[in-house]
Amino acid sequence: MADKFKTIPIMPAQANQEHAEITSCAEAEPYALRVIGDSMAPEFLDGHIIIVDPAMPPLNGAYVVIDYRGETTFRQFIVEEGRKFLKALNDAYPTVEMVENYSVRGVVVQRASRRRKDHKHYY
Repeated sequence: MADKFKTIPIMPAQANQEHAEITSCAEAEPYALRVIGDSMAPEFLDGHIIIVDPAMPPLNGAYVVIDYRGETTFRQFIVEEGRKFLKALNDAYPTVEMVENYSVRGVVVQRASRRRKDHKHYY
């Protein structure tokens, strides 16, 4: 089961593109999501806030918010020998090879929580 988020609508998914095209300044603005679930533990715990930048390209190893197979999910983006995967950090969840079209909603650039010492920047 994919983690779910509380969020406001962002840009529409563009199924034939790896990274959705940004057509206005507002669509390029970073936004915040709350992590719900444990699939990305221990790095991202239930309740953590992630800051997502839709203008950042997804590089190997980046944490992404992505539309794949009709779901929006939060995973680590892995590229190995030209193949692309979505990896949960929690071993209880499977790693999924992406063989169909997908749309990257953005790359996680920061993690925040109630305690300042748990804040972390990724880029």
